[in-house]
Amino acid sequence: MNDVAVPTYDSMMNPLLQAIRDLGGSGTIEEINGRVIEIMGLSDDQIEVLHNPDKGGSTEVEYRLGWTRTYLKRYGLLENSSRGVWALNESGRKVEEIDTKVVVRNVQEQMRKARKTKTDDTIDDEGLDISWQDELLDVLLGIDPSAFERLIQRLLRESGFSQVEVTGRSGDGGIDGRGIMRLGGMMSFQVIFQCKRWKSSVGASIVRDFRGAMVGRADKGLLVTTGTFTKEAFNEATRDGAPAIDLIDGDQLMEMLKEFNLGVDTKIIEVEDVSINKEWFLTL
Repeated sequence: MNDVAVPTYDSMMNPLLQAIRDLGGSGTIEEINGRVIEIMGLSDDQIEVLHNPDKGGSTEVEYRLGWTRTYLKRYGLLENSSRGVWALNESGRKVEEIDTKVVVRNVQEQMRKARKTKTDDTIDDEGLDISWQDELLDVLLGIDPSAFERLIQRLLRESGFSQVEVTGRSGDGGIDGRGIMRLGGMMSFQVIFQCKRWKSSVGASIVRDFRGAMVGRADKGLLVTTGTFTKEAFNEATRDGAPAIDLIDGDQLMEMLKEFNLGVDTKIIEVEDVSINKEWFLTL
């Protein structure tokens, strides 16, 4: 990691609670992270630090916010759905501000007890996500480029696209494929896509070049990467007066592969919770 100071996971607890309140009590990870960044006034340098520069993937801020959510969930203030939506539960809605040191001590004590009893098979939803994402990223970076393009082709088909084809011809402006997206059986859009199997961040120049190749050839553009996008890239993708380009970063890509079970198998583990009813024995 470079010398840029990134806020610690515990220092982001109260801003994260505020972010979810600002969003109406619930939000996606992307929405929550974006709001926390605004609340804390983080600089571009801070939000662009990668958690693992050698592999790409999530930024350090995203990684630490994952642990922030985990601690607040274990402390009993947050809940999350299988669709990646996080929300304040009843206790969380009653809290204005928390003592982060108390939260950290409480959750770490839970973890110590869990390790001793070895019954915590559900240890940290966020921790599990981070682990499988790192493994999946290694796989994606190791496969053949043409295989990665075919994977995106399959993913688009699973997402509702039709007539998806991989082109990948040299001199084609970086266009890797095209397809048709139909909405409600009434409207359809010609979409071209580009795949960037990168470890690092994709900048605004890549988005501009892709838009130049897309003009006059499609209604929409889709740029997919295993890495991240810089803030400038996001701004360029939604620039006023220019055709919008949708961006899918590495974290979103891996969540989609998980959702559609494309090389990612999810197993639900049930944990038996046994308690002793002492009062029952007294009735004998």
